[in-house]
Amino acid sequence: MTIHPVESFAIGRWVAPGPDARPIESAITGEVIAQAGGGSLDMAAMRDHARVKGGTALRAMTFHDRARMLKALATHLNEHKEILYELSFDTGATRADSAVDIDGGIGTMFVFAAKGRREMPDARVYLDGEPEQLGRTGAFMGQHICTPLQGVAVHINAFNFPVWGMLEKLAPTLLAGVPAIVKPATATSYVTEACVRLMIDSGILPDGALQLVSGGLGDMLDLLDAQDVVSFTGSAETALLLRSRPHLLQHSVRFVAEQDSLNASVLGPDSGPDTPEFDLFIKEVHREMTVKAGQKCTAIRRIMVPQAHEDAVIAALKARLEKTAIGNPRDKDTHMGALVSQSQRRDVLGKVAALAHEASQVSGTLEGFAVSGADAVRGAFVPPMLFHCADPDAAEVVHSVEAFGPVSTVMGYRDVDHACALLNRGGGSLVASVITRDGDVARQMVQGAAAWHGRLYFNSRDSMSEATGHGAPLSHMVHGGPGRAGGGEELGGVRGALHYMQRTAIQGSPDILTAISDRWVPGAREIDAGVHPFTRKFGDLEIGETLNSASRQVALDDIETFAHFTGDTFYAHMDDAAAKANPFFPGRVAHGYLLLSFAAGLFVQPDPGPVLANTGLDNLRFMKPVSPGDSIKVRLTVKAKTPRNDDYGEVRWHVTLTNQDDEKVAEYELLTMNAF
Repeated sequence: MTIHPVESFAIGRWVAPGPDARPIESAITGEVIAQAGGGSLDMAAMRDHARVKGGTALRAMTFHDRARMLKALATHLNEHKEILYELSFDTGATRADSAVDIDGGIGTMFVFAAKGRREMPDARVYLDGEPEQLGRTGAFMGQHICTPLQGVAVHINAFNFPVWGMLEKLAPTLLAGVPAIVKPATATSYVTEACVRLMIDSGILPDGALQLVSGGLGDMLDLLDAQDVVSFTGSAETALLLRSRPHLLQHSVRFVAEQDSLNASVLGPDSGPDTPEFDLFIKEVHREMTVKAGQKCTAIRRIMVPQAHEDAVIAALKARLEKTAIGNPRDKDTHMGALVSQSQRRDVLGKVAALAHEASQVSGTLEGFAVSGADAVRGAFVPPMLFHCADPDAAEVVHSVEAFGPVSTVMGYRDVDHACALLNRGGGSLVASVITRDGDVARQMVQGAAAWHGRLYFNSRDSMSEATGHGAPLSHMVHGGPGRAGGGEELGGVRGALHYMQRTAIQGSPDILTAISDRWVPGAREIDAGVHPFTRKFGDLEIGETLNSASRQVALDDIETFAHFTGDTFYAHMDDAAAKANPFFPGRVAHGYLLLSFAAGLFVQPDPGPVLANTGLDNLRFMKPVSPGDSIKVRLTVKAKTPRNDDYGEVRWHVTLTNQDDEKVAEYELLTMNAF
C-alpha cells in the first residue's frame, strides 16, 4: 500500500514530512496509510508571513468582502467534497458520520458568510452597540467598536472532526480579518490536508491567510503576543498544559478552549414509557452513543432518568444498541464504524475499566461482538457499551472520567433538583439535553443547571420534527462551556468573529464618531446635496446627507378622520376629558401612526426613482404628544448604507419629527432598498 506523505503548507509552499514522521494507521485495517510531521518548519517565519502578508490583505477587505470570500470557499469545497468523503472512511467514519464533519463544516462557512453580509457592515470597523452620550448637549459621545487583531490565530484541532473542526474556527477568524495557522491532530491530518489543498488551490484566499502545520508546532506558542489568539480543542489535560505556558500568560495571549466534558441527557419526569418523549429520548441517546462511534465532544456520557423508569430505559436502549450494525464504514449497511486508532481503542477500554468499579455493564461486552466487512482485531472497533450506576450520589468516576467512544451510563434521579445536582457533578459541560414537554420542568432545569452548561437543549413532540439533535453545535449558537468544558466560546454567529477582534471604546465629537464608524451619529454634520435624496442612487448617497421638510399643521379634523378611517378610536384621541385625566396627555392628541403617515407625506418623493421599496422601520419612539393645532416637520438623514446584491442596497435613514417649538415628538430609523 502507498503511504501518503501528509504535507504542511508554510510561507506559500507545500513542505513534505521529515525523516522522523509519525505513521498514521487506517482505523479499519490497522495498516499504515500515511505519515506526518518530523519536518523542519520555521515557525517565526510562518508567524511573520501570516501577519505581514495574510493579515494586511485581510484587513484591507471589508466584512462583506470577507463574507463573499467565505461563500466562494464553501462553494468550492462543496463542489469537491467527494475527495474528503473517500479519505474520511479510513478514520473509521461512516458516510453519515462524515456528513456531520464535511457537510457540517461547509455549512458552517455558508452560515458565517451569510451572517457577515446580513449582520455586519460593508466596512472595516464593527460597531458594538449604540453611541453613548457622554456630555449634556451631545457634543461629546462614546462608541464601542471592534477591529481585527493584528496577529495570527493558531488553531489546534482534535482528531474527531478533521474538516468541521477546522472550518468552524476558520470561518469566524477569516470573517474577522485575521489569518490562521491550522494544526490538526496527526491521526486524521490527511483529511485536513486535503481540505486545505482544495482551499489553497482555489486561489480564493489571499497569500498568508491560511497555513497548515501537519505535525508539531515547535516553538510557535512561545512566539505569540497580545495580538494573537490560540484556539484549542481537545482534552482538559492538554488544554491546561498549553494555557499555563509562562509565555502565553506573560504576554496575555488570548486562549480559547473547547475541552472534553461529561455531557448528559435528562428524561423529564413527565416523559414516561408511553409518551412520544420517551421514544425520542431513546432515539437521541442511541444516536449520540453511535454517531462517530461516540467520538464527539458533545456525545451523551451520562443518562439521567426518573428512578421509576430506569429499567424501562435500560431495556429500550439495550434493544436498540444490540441492533446497531458495526463494521467497515464503506459498507452502506454499517451503522457504526471504528474508533480512530488502536491507541484510542486502548484509551477507551482503560476508561471503561475505571467505570466498571462504580457501574455495572448492561450491554456491549467485547467478547464475540460482530464486525461486518473488517477485522475486529486489527481494526479499532468496539461495541457500544451501556452501564448502569445504581448509586450516582456516591459515585465519583462516572462524573469525572470520560471514555471518548460509544460509552454511556444510566443513572436514576429522585426529582428535578436531584437531576440538576447530578448534571452539575460533571463540573461543566458543552451541552445538556432535557426531553420534556413540561415548561415548569424546563424552568427548574435552567435555574438549577444552566450556569454549569454551555448549551441546554430541550426537545419534545412539539419541536422534534425540526430539532437538530443534542449533539449538533449550530453556527448560530454559542458552542463551549464553563469549568471542565474549557470556559470558552466558539460559533455563536457574529460573536464567533469577535473573539478575533479587539473591542475599543472611542470618544469624541459626533463628527469624529461618524468618520470612524461610517455611520451617521446624531449631532454630526448634515450634508445638503441640493436635490431630494430619494432621487439619488445608492452609490451616490453620502452618509449624513439630509432633507429638512416643510412643516404641516395637525388639525382636530385630521385626528377624527384618521380615527374613523382606521377604527382606532382610543379615548386619548376622541375624549378630551378622559385624555386630560391620563398623566401622559394634555387633552386629545394625534395618533402616533397618524404622525408617521404625515411624516412620510412630508419627505417622500412620489416619482419612480432609485427607491425601490420601504422595508420597515426600527427603534420607533414617541417622545412628546402632538395636540390639535400643533405643527410637525421632519429631518431625514442617511445614517448607513449596506449593499445587498449587485442591483440594490439597504439605506438606513435617521428620521426625527419635531413640533413648532423644535421639540422632538418622534424618532425612528427608516429602511429602504435603493437601486445602484
